[in-house]
Amino acid sequence: MAIESLDLKKNEGVKEKDNSLIEFQEILKEAVDILNYPPQVFEFLKKPMRFLEVSIPIRMDNGQTEIFQGYRAQHNDAAGPTKGGIRFHPDVTPEEVKALAGWMSLKCGITDLPYGGAKGGIVCDPREMSLDELERLSRGYVRAVSQIVGPTKDIPAPDMYTNSQIMAWMLDEYDHIREFDSPGFITGKPIALGGSKGRETATSKGVLYTLQMVCELKGIPLTDMRVIVQGFGNVGSYLAKYLYDLGAKVIGIGDALGGLFDENGLDIPYLLENRDSFGIITNRPAISITNQELLEKECDVLIPAAISGVINKQNASRLNCAIVIEAANGPTTKEALKILDERDILVVPDILANSGGVIVSYFEWCQNNQGYYWTEETVDTRLKEKIIDSFKNVYNTAEKYGVNMKIAAYMEGIKKLAETSRLRGWLKY
Repeated sequence: MAIESLDLKKNEGVKEKDNSLIEFQEILKEAVDILNYPPQVFEFLKKPMRFLEVSIPIRMDNGQTEIFQGYRAQHNDAAGPTKGGIRFHPDVTPEEVKALAGWMSLKCGITDLPYGGAKGGIVCDPREMSLDELERLSRGYVRAVSQIVGPTKDIPAPDMYTNSQIMAWMLDEYDHIREFDSPGFITGKPIALGGSKGRETATSKGVLYTLQMVCELKGIPLTDMRVIVQGFGNVGSYLAKYLYDLGAKVIGIGDALGGLFDENGLDIPYLLENRDSFGIITNRPAISITNQELLEKECDVLIPAAISGVINKQNASRLNCAIVIEAANGPTTKEALKILDERDILVVPDILANSGGVIVSYFEWCQNNQGYYWTEETVDTRLKEKIIDSFKNVYNTAEKYGVNMKIAAYMEGIKKLAETSRLRGWLKY
């Protein structure tokens, strides 16, 4: 299983300052006000209920000990245990982790899962670490957070630069600590250790199904549609292959080294064969352009599938597409979204479009709890049903209130968070 790809270069669209938590809170406030909820709802949901910062001492291969900083945010557990991935990245910040936990709560509300949101991260560069060092770091993180996680408390999963092997190490460490087998502690595991069929491709398929819903609503055929996918990690690569197989014309691909563009369509099978575990195309068939240049190329659909903030106020007016599907978390800033609205560019928000991962993680957790495992066809059928129902609810809310789909998605997510919190007596309104 390939590790999620993202761009580590500072000059390729990475924001100088992480504003993800501020943006989460600003849109949250707008959605709460439209729903006419009292101020206490916003005050309660604007930050996580719990946030843990840990220091993890790890012996490196050279014999030296390095101290890594790790985080775990649990946004809201009114609907059930919290759920969310763990990312390994040198730019992980507390603000980013808190925002991602909030977004995950909204995803679970939109898709009607019995979860709240969580997120974890470790400040590290896995590309500079050996497998033995990554294993020790993975186990150290579990030891550091073991008191607040578990199959009925908080269930981790893969995220940027983590994969099924890392989940396997974390599962093994948790089992040693608790002294019993607990496959439901973590999702995104190898199938041999209780993972679910279809989990590795779930996020990509969810993005594909939302695009198909847009095509159905707009009466646009997917065949020969010109698509740019910015990001070629687990999500972007599978998505590009699905689109290629369905007859769409994938004219642009981005990785950490830049973008590849061919208006006649790229050879996706070739690119997949020449891609490393970090989503970087190693034998590049053409001269690269920058990722920013790629984002501004003419296409029908633009799918940012790498890092946050790549569509911003500097480039939003120069996008040359009709539809944006957010496969990454937070790829479009609030200021950019306003510009895209004014230009009548449809944006399918991340908390809807990329929810396939948490949906199938939920299916994996259910299978672990039952001890009964489903076929890939069953997983895919149930994923598609969830995504389509969620898309319709968000789209109908957008139409009813006259708002964009981002605001509508927040509104759908907030409804469940507010209601479960009210029923527990945490909120009075």
